[in-house]
Amino acid sequence: MPAKQAVQKRKHFSQVSVRCQTYFCTMSSLIGVDLKKAAALLRAGELVAIPTETVYGLAANALLEDAVLKIYQVKNRPQFNPLILHFANYQQLQACGLELPPMALLLAAKFSPGPLTYVIPTSAEIPGIVSAGTPAVAVRFPNHPFTLELLQQLDFPVAAPSANPSGYVSPTSAAHVASQLGNSISYILDGGDCAIGVESTIISFLEEQPRLLRHGGIPVEAIEAVIGPVNLPGDGFVDNPIAPGMLARHYATRHPLQIGNLEELVKQALTRHSPSEIATISFTEPVSGIPATNQFILSPSGDLSEAARRLFAALRLADEMTVSLILAAVFPEEGLGRAINDRLKRASAPAPASIPPSH
Repeated sequence: MPAKQAVQKRKHFSQVSVRCQTYFCTMSSLIGVDLKKAAALLRAGELVAIPTETVYGLAANALLEDAVLKIYQVKNRPQFNPLILHFANYQQLQACGLELPPMALLLAAKFSPGPLTYVIPTSAEIPGIVSAGTPAVAVRFPNHPFTLELLQQLDFPVAAPSANPSGYVSPTSAAHVASQLGNSISYILDGGDCAIGVESTIISFLEEQPRLLRHGGIPVEAIEAVIGPVNLPGDGFVDNPIAPGMLARHYATRHPLQIGNLEELVKQALTRHSPSEIATISFTEPVSGIPATNQFILSPSGDLSEAARRLFAALRLADEMTVSLILAAVFPEEGLGRAINDRLKRASAPAPASIPPSH
């Protein structure tokens, strides 16, 4: 899809749609649909933003340490936070000395390509910088036609975390990537808006019983229907992760964000702020006391898939407003609602005292 058409077809929240359009200003040469160009840049060790069904990824040749290092540098990502390897098919994975265990193969037969990441023992072929020095590596098969075709043209996997500054809201369009990393990367492959809108589910096969490490695009109920019960994470907040998306503060907005009973949060906030200083994110219903232009209702019909798809765009748009606070409802703790709540909780976590909030 040409960049111009992609802009025209994007669905935005009506009250602030014009802002997203401006992301493409002076970026037309950076964004495109040239798969050969993207492949050539990756072979040369450059960074390319790629579309997936979950979010846009910042891709590099995973077998070139210098190329992978650029990911950490551009994102300002701590090097103890591992990356996910993306493959076109299982044969490519095996060519890197990797194997999925039997239960992972059962899941792959049903959900891959798709938003499911497998944490498995690493191999000698995978540079330690990808796995942050751990004995494990995270792998997945993305379900986006552009990226699958791109990966099929390459003889190496790509390492690809989300294409945004570390810790900030993940990008779900080429425009989001251009607005934040446009001056730091070689090319953005425009695949339109992401169909899922939240990152992949991550499940570890390093123990006898698989362990869920991150809620994401495949609900845990669907996973357990295939392989039986899995160990669930506690709060999932760790200092030394073995997979991406496990840090306490992640997906964070610049404006302070609170999650809880939205009516109560608004009531308390109105004692300290005017209504125009507050933005809200809710599931199906508006909240009283806040201007309609400051409210983001993710799915009036109550569809958690739609809500997940619109979550990061809503967070970005709320963060661009001249408000002092973003308040978010707790979503149903089922299906993709778990992934939404996980992202909101991490976005609301306080920044460490020694580290300024991500920008």
